[in-house]
Amino acid sequence: MPQTSVVFSSILGPNCNRQVQPGMGERGGGASSGSKDLIFQDGRLTSGSLEALMEHLVPTVDYYPDRTYIFTFLLSSRVFMPPHDLLARVGQICLEQRQQLEAGPEKSQEPLWTQRCTQVWIGEWELKVRNRPRCEMGILCGGGGSLTVNPLQYLMQPRPSQENGTVKKAIAQMIQSLLLSLAARSQLQELREKLRSPVVDKGPVLKAKPPAAQKDILGVCSDPLVLAQQLTHIELERVNSIRPEDLMQIISHMDSLDNHRVVKKKHRTRMLEFFIDVARECFNIGNFNSMMAIISGMNLSPVARLKKTWSKVKTAKFDVLEHHMDPSSNFCNYRTALQGATQRSQTANSSREKIVIPVFNLFVKDIYFLHKIHTNHLPNGHINFKKFWEISRQIHEFMTWTQVECPFEKDKKIQSYVLTAPIYSEEALFIASFESEGPENHMEKDSWKALRTTLLNRA
Repeated sequence: MPQTSVVFSSILGPNCNRQVQPGMGERGGGASSGSKDLIFQDGRLTSGSLEALMEHLVPTVDYYPDRTYIFTFLLSSRVFMPPHDLLARVGQICLEQRQQLEAGPEKSQEPLWTQRCTQVWIGEWELKVRNRPRCEMGILCGGGGSLTVNPLQYLMQPRPSQENGTVKKAIAQMIQSLLLSLAARSQLQELREKLRSPVVDKGPVLKAKPPAAQKDILGVCSDPLVLAQQLTHIELERVNSIRPEDLMQIISHMDSLDNHRVVKKKHRTRMLEFFIDVARECFNIGNFNSMMAIISGMNLSPVARLKKTWSKVKTAKFDVLEHHMDPSSNFCNYRTALQGATQRSQTANSSREKIVIPVFNLFVKDIYFLHKIHTNHLPNGHINFKKFWEISRQIHEFMTWTQVECPFEKDKKIQSYVLTAPIYSEEALFIASFESEGPENHMEKDSWKALRTTLLNRA
């Protein structure tokens, strides 16, 4: 397995190496007895008691925790304790260490130690909880309402004999950065709520006449590449709002139809071929999530049953796409393509080549099963930190992908159409399908009869 500092360097940024010092895998001379409860293998932390892992998070005068360890521990700690309890305990550890410094021969090192603790508990946590919901902001900024943050507040208070201007300024800048991130997330969430379209009720929509200005997607965008680029814009904006702890929480808690009905077979054929081309362009870009969504949509029963329409479609390109998304052998073909896109991204010089948007539900399934097949605790009671290294590595890689700036020019008209298009139920889709191509067997005839009866009862 690659060394953690190498694997995570891309997401930690160009400045991460300045904090990586020799011997950072183990604590220096100021370590407490809890460090004896940490197990290392080939210089890599593999397990430890929860108390020892928390102590490993606190800097000393000659030790600063590796940023990959900080990320991994803060990410996995939610499995074992809530954030406010973690802050309270680590804050207490910091107080105890500060008292030892004040009473010992290394008293002159206290300002440096304070700055390091501040960096861990404001700067590094800010990296992890960037875009955290406002309700948890009090824990970081002193508005939590309880004494859980008091130890850290005390830690950051200036001493009469110290010049803490630099530290105070750094704290203020980091908190301001966090507040700006939270504000941006709040605005994005409000916009999404406005744009989100509800599931369309089947009855009223089927009876409604389409507005004169209503268009299908081909009336808005006729270029598959352009639509693929706009879908990539939307995907990147959405995954960019996903936080590492969102993913950890998921795996921890898993224990008007007439308006869009295409009447003419020629037009239906053109629509299918258009979306096949869109899916292919998404694949070429590295947007596997949109590609999978398109293929899945085409394989829905209301669409797949349109045999007369499909008979006119040139399906060779669609067959290739389905081959890439073949679910056999745990989606082996897709994983090979994803690995190739990942390698391209790691060596890319342009944002265009850095785009990797995995199939999200498969990504979540992977880290969920990784979480389930490995135990949290070893037989000796230690936390199985080797497991959380791997989960953290995969989430780090995902977060790297989410930070890529989309290089394509945004088309507001196309995006508005995609984001505000109604969402139809499977029942409504079947009605449109049967009206486009009538039922061909007894089972379909019975289904069509039942749907019409349901529609009449709602009238």
